Amino acid sequence: MQGVAHWNKSLFTSYVTNFPRTDDSEEPQYPSFQISLPALLEALQIFGAADAAARQAKAEADPYRSNLRNYRPDAFSNHTLGMAGTCALSYAQEGEPFSIVLEEAGVKTECNLVTYLPESPEDIPFDIEDLCFKIITQSRYLLDALTEIAPTCPDKLTIVASRTQPYLRLSSSGSLGSSSVDFAKGRDLLETFSIRERWVQTFKFDMIKSASEAMRIATKVSLRGDGQGVLSMQFMVEVEGGGINFLDFRFVPYAMNDYEEDDDDQEEQDEIQGDVLGSVGA
Repeated sequence: MQGVAHWNKSLFTSYVTNFPRTDDSEEPQYPSFQISLPALLEALQIFGAADAAARQAKAEADPYRSNLRNYRPDAFSNHTLGMAGTCALSYAQEGEPFSIVLEEAGVKTECNLVTYLPESPEDIPFDIEDLCFKIITQSRYLLDALTEIAPTCPDKLTIVASRTQPYLRLSSSGSLGSSSVDFAKGRDLLETFSIRERWVQTFKFDMIKSASEAMRIATKVSLRGDGQGVLSMQFMVEVEGGGINFLDFRFVPYAMNDYEEDDDDQEEQDEIQGDVLGSVGA
């Protein structure tokens, strides 16, 4: 799994960059460094530790709270971040700490996080030129589908996209049973529906579930699958006064052996046969 957040420049009150350039290239040298994510989150919640703890308890009590059934907080609102003041981010030069200055009600706190050389993990390859399907829908529909599936305690989630019914299916099986959710084809549900060929892949359910917070705060989600089975989820997050920002997730599927493929084909044939017999009986 891989996640990337794109921050629009309009999110910032002030945005200043001064990237160094090399002598033999006009292309600036963009800074790249690594910091501790838990340390960053703790620093951002210094002024809202109590609120953050309350929110965490509420999230654990209802981890699949849908933005359709309950309130839909702004992704960058004070309530979400747990801070009502301002935040300044700065990075002087390579090797220097990443500085975070928080100010609220006249109280200023400066946090300097140690920076490390990036591990430079390879990006999960996603072939945009070899798309098997592309579906755009409201993200709350996807969150509600996971909400219906979660009670079975599934280990794996199978996603099926096809030109015929079921057009989009999320199915799973777990220790407490199995379940599936089908999405009907229609502009009111699937705003964009483009299928090149039938696409079936299985993913670790906990990985997909980890993107539930993005589903909660986003307006729309673009689901795409390429020929090698990689799933891309791109969430569009609208921020009041900050334009549109995006959260990208990529997921690598389980390797499917020939035996599993034969089972899938047999299940599909049984389903089609059942539909035909049901139609004849009717």
